[in-house]
Amino acid sequence: MQDKEEERSMVNVENKLSKDGFTQDFKVEGGRLHTFVADSPKTYGPEEVTIVDFYRFEGESDPDDMSILYAIQCADGVKGTLSNAFGVYADDQVEAFLRQVEDLGKNLMKGHK
Repeated sequence: MQDKEEERSMVNVENKLSKDGFTQDFKVEGGRLHTFVADSPKTYGPEEVTIVDFYRFEGESDPDDMSILYAIQCADGVKGTLSNAFGVYADDQVEAFLRQVEDLGKNLMKGHK
């Protein structure tokens, strides 16, 4: 079993998620989730997205420096991550999009293995 601190570093969580198939990076623009793939970008509405899991990270020097990483699966099988600041520094577009996903009843699907 991994040490709790080691498990909680964002890099280690991203590496674990990547091994589990969460390889896409996402961003939210215009109320939709977008991939970062230049040659064939895809977009998804809240109804096409499931939040599989999420992880909160606290800054080492400042507890207010928090972020959250979401593991997301889309209806077409594309899996990836979306990060956001937590609290007052959060991106309003990301928060609004994820709130819509949660309102659709697709807020968590724990145990993504």
